[in-house]
Amino acid sequence: MVRSNGARLAYWFTRRSLGSKLVDDSSVVLNGYLRRWSSLEFVSGICNSSRVLGFGNSENVNVNQRNGLWFGILQNSSIAKRLFHGTGSTYMASRDYYDILGVSKNASASEIKKAYYGLAKQLHPDTNKDDPDAESKFQEVQKAYEVLKDDEKRQVYDQVGADAFEQAASGGGPGGPFGGPFEDIFGGGVGGFSDLFTNFYQRGFGGQDVKVSLELSFMEAVQGCTKTLSFQAAVPCNTCGGAGVPPGTRPETCKPCRGSGMIYMQKGPFRLQSTCTHCGGTGKTVTSFCKSCKGDRVVMGSKSVKLDIMPGIDDNETMKMYRSGGADPDGKDHGDLYVTMKVQKDPVFRREGSDIHVDAVLSITQAILGGTVQVPTLTGDVVLKVRPGTQPRQTVVLKSKGIKTRSSFSFGDQYVHFNVSIPKNLTQRQRKLIEEFANERGEYDKGAADADADTDTDAVSAAGASG
Repeated sequence: MVRSNGARLAYWFTRRSLGSKLVDDSSVVLNGYLRRWSSLEFVSGICNSSRVLGFGNSENVNVNQRNGLWFGILQNSSIAKRLFHGTGSTYMASRDYYDILGVSKNASASEIKKAYYGLAKQLHPDTNKDDPDAESKFQEVQKAYEVLKDDEKRQVYDQVGADAFEQAASGGGPGGPFGGPFEDIFGGGVGGFSDLFTNFYQRGFGGQDVKVSLELSFMEAVQGCTKTLSFQAAVPCNTCGGAGVPPGTRPETCKPCRGSGMIYMQKGPFRLQSTCTHCGGTGKTVTSFCKSCKGDRVVMGSKSVKLDIMPGIDDNETMKMYRSGGADPDGKDHGDLYVTMKVQKDPVFRREGSDIHVDAVLSITQAILGGTVQVPTLTGDVVLKVRPGTQPRQTVVLKSKGIKTRSSFSFGDQYVHFNVSIPKNLTQRQRKLIEEFANERGEYDKGAADADADTDTDAVSAAGASG
């Protein structure tokens, strides 16, 4: 029980010092760096006159895998083990925080708060001047409330119990299971875990990625093209040539690390080391920096790249240009450039994947009698034969007249949608011929047509009068 409780507390104190987001979101990084610290091994325990309770590199240790404990990863090497001894031979059990506040373990946050305020008012030293224990009682209530009002602390407390929590939260004193070197490693001291991750996240990770958009016409996207794109990104500083210091400046040996780039610290059998934060691990320092880049070695400037746009690229597609983004201050790993295409709409063609669609307008005689019509394609106009009796919205497919399919030699198709244009004005002869045609088909009633025409004329006249 003590082993698992200690592991939970190790994990919790790591989260508190590093921040929960760092621990939760950087498991791969943390595992990798903890493996690099494989020379560290810890055994902690509570020692009194009769027994030692601890956890370390033992076959009987069962690290709490359910919580993903980092503390277990640290137990990997052969450095001498150390026990952390209590100063006294008698161990005093701590009072349960729920009992102190007089609430159940299932009490809600509002119930805990209400109980605290009632006890705080009752036990306040100012109102109990005759009670010599009033102040200690009041502090005890305060301490219990501070833990139980915090969801994270309360969860850990419920898991490990009052004794283990009291010993860990007491500040890592001689009698606590997390004192001595454990506190140095997980705390904020030189060579500690905080320094390890601070140095890791302050290291250079190459240049910044850049995201820009590029506008293309419909035909540029379909047929492919070459574009020169200019954008703002980090570029090497011209004033100092990317050195970060004025020309002729000579770096000095870093005094804290004496030029080694590392800080070492001895804690009993433990020898801890971390990257020197003063020089960033270079072992050299300078006192004056370039005024243009202020020592950053890069400045924001204009950068141009040549883009070969592949045929068939579509709207909102993104091209990635490796190492064409922001410059790396170290001159090694430049960022990448991401270019998102914004393709303009075309007044003639409509795109659907690798297929395209166009409309072709037929006269009424073309639709009835057939004929030919000129139709635009991506490679130029073609003459298309129209069959007699072509209906409105009828579609003809032109095979392989569409857009080139990505990563192949095939092309999409072109769909031609026919529309029929109905004339609004007819000559007397045209009208007579159409009437004869309608009579032959039994589709024309001259009296009804004349009545409809008169009705339309009257409606137009009435509308003009009302206007």
